[in-house]
Amino acid sequence: MKASIFTILLLFIFSQPLFSQEKKNPSFEEVMSLRSAGTPVISPDGQHLLFSVGTTDWENNRFDREIWISKNGGTPFQLTNTPDGSSSNYQWSPDGKWISFTANRGDKNQIYVMRTEGGEAFPITQSKEGINGYEWSPDGKQIAFTQVRPEEKADKERKERYGSFSVEDQEYRMTELWLIDFKPDMRSPSELPCHEKDSTQTFDCIKWPEPKALIDSVDFTVGGFQWSPDGKKIAFNHQPDPLINSFFKSDISILDVASKKITPFVSNPSGDGLIDWSPDGQSILYTSSLDNTTSNYYENTRLFIKKLGDTSSREIAQDFDEDINGIEWTSKGIFFTAWQKTERGIFLMNPQNGQTRRVINTPEQAFGYTLTKDGKKMALSGQYNNSLGEIFTCNTTDFSLKKITNFTDQIKDWKVAQSEVVSWKSKDGATIEGILHKPEDYDPNKKYPLLVVIHGGPTGIDRPTPVPAYVYPIVQWLNKGALILRPNYRGSAGYGAKFRELNVENLGVGDAWDVLSGVDYLDRQGLIDTDKMGAMGWSQGGYISAFLTTTSDRFKAISVGAGISDWTTYYVNTDIHPFTRQYLKATPWENEEIYRKTSPMTYINDASTPTLIQHGEFDRRVPIPNAYKLLQGLEDRDIPAKLVVYKGFGHGITKPKERLAAIWHNWQWFGKYVWGEEIKIP
Repeated sequence: MKASIFTILLLFIFSQPLFSQEKKNPSFEEVMSLRSAGTPVISPDGQHLLFSVGTTDWENNRFDREIWISKNGGTPFQLTNTPDGSSSNYQWSPDGKWISFTANRGDKNQIYVMRTEGGEAFPITQSKEGINGYEWSPDGKQIAFTQVRPEEKADKERKERYGSFSVEDQEYRMTELWLIDFKPDMRSPSELPCHEKDSTQTFDCIKWPEPKALIDSVDFTVGGFQWSPDGKKIAFNHQPDPLINSFFKSDISILDVASKKITPFVSNPSGDGLIDWSPDGQSILYTSSLDNTTSNYYENTRLFIKKLGDTSSREIAQDFDEDINGIEWTSKGIFFTAWQKTERGIFLMNPQNGQTRRVINTPEQAFGYTLTKDGKKMALSGQYNNSLGEIFTCNTTDFSLKKITNFTDQIKDWKVAQSEVVSWKSKDGATIEGILHKPEDYDPNKKYPLLVVIHGGPTGIDRPTPVPAYVYPIVQWLNKGALILRPNYRGSAGYGAKFRELNVENLGVGDAWDVLSGVDYLDRQGLIDTDKMGAMGWSQGGYISAFLTTTSDRFKAISVGAGISDWTTYYVNTDIHPFTRQYLKATPWENEEIYRKTSPMTYINDASTPTLIQHGEFDRRVPIPNAYKLLQGLEDRDIPAKLVVYKGFGHGITKPKERLAAIWHNWQWFGKYVWGEEIKIP
């Protein structure tokens, strides 16, 4: 049922014209139910492409993704249907005759394959622990994959005798690298073994090959990996354990597949990250922080090339002042994506001299992309400032785009955000940009209520888009008659390393300058009604909102989503302790004053703003004690405050029903304190 309904709905989007009608204000559910495109994967011959389509399953309370295919640039159609979940990590076999993906259609995640020309998908692994990542060998005869090491017998016996408990930073299992042969003429391993079938019948019984370990029983955990172009070696990342902060100790080694010999390749004091092999297989491209463990969170990515057998490497792209992502090395050069203010472009780098140029001017935001091995054809997902994300193809000679999908048709009859980029000077003279969203019927002679929505990160970024979402009903507020400002405060991506460093030892303080100076800018332009303003944000945006709660009386209401209220409380509870030490340059025991200066709770006696607090019950990134501390401080001051705890969630609200509840909670809170309306949640 799921496959047929979603297929009909999406084919309708792709093919049907919309009748002329008055534009509507969409419901919260309609915004949350928008279908979205994932990264496309182009076939080896450049003729076909795969991509995922995200949908909302309200009945089962989950967000799903399934794989779609476009053949020869034609109308896409749905390829997979995982009844109780999603299909992901889709790849082409090197000869283009097979499509592979991972899905959980039983107890664990397995690798499935299906023929490109059609037919049912079947699993080729039966991992008891589940598959993490995988990659085809260049000749298509083998697939390497990673899986977690099975639970030790001693651990099972401990649970049986003593029950469940855990020792912090000591409860984990290593990830190992395995290999399985791919023989397309063999039947699915899910079929019954020969001895369980009727022994009186004669038939050709062929059993699927058993996987074999390439790297197991070692004192490190395997991360990302890549086959060499000739298929004889595998380069891989590894670190002492899978704990989140151990990426600082990540190194790169090379495995000889035939002999299983492991040779260390890059081992710096800080984190090293495998990126790609050179097309000739003689060099490896990687990122490294070298010996830097004090500013990894906000400095630019550093890229290096090292030849096999060499003891030294060379750094490239040193003059490119932004983080470099999505890197692929082809015979045409090194492709990558990077933010440039509110635009995200695709760039091409010369591996010899590191010179870069932007190769695609539109769409304004290019996200995921893939290339054929020769680098001549590309498929990408991208978004114009006034559209939803779409799938495109192009050749890399002239980079002229062909659009494959029409997801934006979903909002043709909606009233959506009209976006523009604005800029202003902050308190210390720093230039800050932000996205100003206006309603479609905007009247320049009218002053509007203002709602400020602050992104997370802090190295996130906001950009022009017609339907900004998450747990804030932005489109509905615009259609209610408000302006929305989404500031790219200091620390945001897209503006260079020095800009990202501006809130080091100045978190909250400088961020609040940027928000309030943006409000002042709009006020000077005569755009806003300063008696009707609110502010909100999630994660780092929640922290800045909490800081505004206790240090400013400019807003009628504030919403703090998964925000920090006290840096010492955060530091001792979070799962990323180095983040705090890098931004505040000390532990609480080394510099108590910097922790006080940047903590909202320090200024709780000055708080006066009604505040909604939203938090996930099991948040490890910003643990929930931060929420309880802010709530108690506000209640002790007799300031209207409400804490909503979303049960079973971590740092994000990842299921549609609870996300819908969070939207309603914000709609209700700001309706009451900005518009003076009593709103009941239906």
